[in-house]
Amino acid sequence: QVQLVESGGGLVQPGGSLRLSCAASGIIFSIYAMGWFRQAPGKEREFVAGVNLSGGTTYYADSVKGRFTISRDNAKKAVYLQMNSLKPEDTAVYYCNRHPPIYNDWGQGTQVTVSS
Repeated sequence: QVQLVESGGGLVQPGGSLRLSCAASGIIFSIYAMGWFRQAPGKEREFVAGVNLSGGTTYYADSVKGRFTISRDNAKKAVYLQMNSLKPEDTAVYYCNRHPPIYNDWGQGTQVTVSS
């Protein structure tokens, strides 16, 4: 079955950085655009960043433009999210999935907490 395993989250101070990783299995990774999504307490899951099949085109939610960078390594079946200049409002559980996430199969996510 499909497995999407996120890692790299943690507690960081405002202005700090984290790099999230997603390891995918059970899918033909290279045929999907991939994305990162997040869900904050009491809020809906939202799109954060996406990357096309080859990794050459990226797109971001307005809230993270200029701060986050998504990338992928098809050989490793991995997706990454470099998160810089973190803000408290970035606090959420972060998930990776295909973009759009049409199959609705989510991993456990990784918690990112931005707090002083």
